[in-house]
Amino acid sequence: MVYEFEGRTEKEAIDRAAEALGLEKDAFDVEILETQRGGLFRKGYVKIKVHTDDPAGTSAPRTAGEAGPPPERPVLKMAFDNSDAQHDFEGKMIEFVEGIIERMGYGGTVVVLFREGRKIGFRIDSESSSILIGKKGKNLDALQLLANIYAGRLGREDIRIILDSENYRIRREESLVRLAYTVADRVRENRGSILLEPMNPFDRRLIHTTLNDISDVETKSEGEGLYKQVRVYYRGNR
Repeated sequence: MVYEFEGRTEKEAIDRAAEALGLEKDAFDVEILETQRGGLFRKGYVKIKVHTDDPAGTSAPRTAGEAGPPPERPVLKMAFDNSDAQHDFEGKMIEFVEGIIERMGYGGTVVVLFREGRKIGFRIDSESSSILIGKKGKNLDALQLLANIYAGRLGREDIRIILDSENYRIRREESLVRLAYTVADRVRENRGSILLEPMNPFDRRLIHTTLNDISDVETKSEGEGLYKQVRVYYRGNR
């Protein structure tokens, strides 16, 4: 399900989404659609889109008349001792991802990368990592999407699966942060705007949040579908 919320800040918009949907903040994905900083004569403004497959998020928002919060689902809270599966769910996820890789015609092993609240990360080790990652990480994103769908079929919609390989996620984040600051400098110098390449929701959100503290630069997502573009523009030439 997809919902839209607004607030004066990103935190306020996310807080409103969590309260309205009756979910924990880490139980849904957030895509920042538009951000506008406050000034002397106007308030700040942030518009977000919330993506969730959690059954709790598909119900009607809670009202003041309802008796208490919905029952909590069990959360995997395990200390990270090693990369081996420590739970039947983790074992099935590892088997599933390795099975997909094998059907793609490549070899590889999958181990647990991290456990953090309602998120579990898995690392793919393969001689064909570059192919499994794909251009701009699109193959890795597709594998991650399938893994999350499978987790839902196992009854764990409350757990988000993160797949990584060769530390691609970290390297991608660092690259996007550098790109954001470089583009911001160009926009401030030219007093114009720059439209970035299509990105997935996570990458777009990183661009938005990176530039959120630059007072004379604003960002906005444009386009349709999963892979939208972020426009970075000088505040005076919106």
